[in-house]
Amino acid sequence: MASAGDAASDGSENHWFRSGDLSLAAYLVRPSGVGAGGGSRIGSNGGVPGVVICHGFPTGVDGGANSVATFPELAFRIATEMGWSVMVPYLRGMPGSEGDFSLDGWRDDVVAAATDLRNQDGVDRVWLVGFGSGAALAICAAAVDEGVSGVGALAAPADWSDWAANPRRLLLHARDAGLIDMTEAPSDFGRWSGALRDLSAERSVSRLAPRDLLLVHGGDDEIVPSLDARVVASAHGAATLRIIAGAGHHLRHDPRAIAILLGWLDRQRRHHM
Repeated sequence: MASAGDAASDGSENHWFRSGDLSLAAYLVRPSGVGAGGGSRIGSNGGVPGVVICHGFPTGVDGGANSVATFPELAFRIATEMGWSVMVPYLRGMPGSEGDFSLDGWRDDVVAAATDLRNQDGVDRVWLVGFGSGAALAICAAAVDEGVSGVGALAAPADWSDWAANPRRLLLHARDAGLIDMTEAPSDFGRWSGALRDLSAERSVSRLAPRDLLLVHGGDDEIVPSLDARVVASAHGAATLRIIAGAGHHLRHDPRAIAILLGWLDRQRRHHM
């Protein structure tokens, strides 16, 4: 990765953007040349498509340091093989970014990342892609940002009811993962925990429609049941739903899921640009 603010020869760079009063880090990579298959990467109005890849909630002690470790690799592949500009934001509380984790804060950070990517030179439209909780957050962000062209959601929970049932346990997990740098609970714990009940992919997705939605889920997901994907698809009304037989929760490492995602992104580019 390039040094701060400087583009490397491969088109990637460390990038910073603003979300409210916070400065957040991101990995940003831009395409060059001609896309795979001989087709031009440039849209009819001279721009390229952009996609923001949203990480999920890390687990374990200092899990935040590793939770997005492989996403720059996926971003680089999408940029170099498919001709997209790709951003991987490190949401508040993550290493390199200011602030402390909150669910509504993360939703706002995704919206800010999409806005920042849209404002990058040469970027035309922007899509959101997410994994796990990042997938549900991508849906929630697109519901409030009409500039998002579509969402690819892999292993998305329909809601965060399990977190809402025990918010103090989540707070401890967030501290262990390095997402909250404080010795006391958030100053407004009621508001912090309320977001766990108020935000929901199932309730938000109707505001994403009729924009395109891809839902990919593992048939053997041990963390988020595949029923969640079916519920969200039903609430959207016209989603593309793919259940992968035998797949678990961590679809970033399942080549079948990534192939479905990349194929969908390619069709999105061809259809909209």
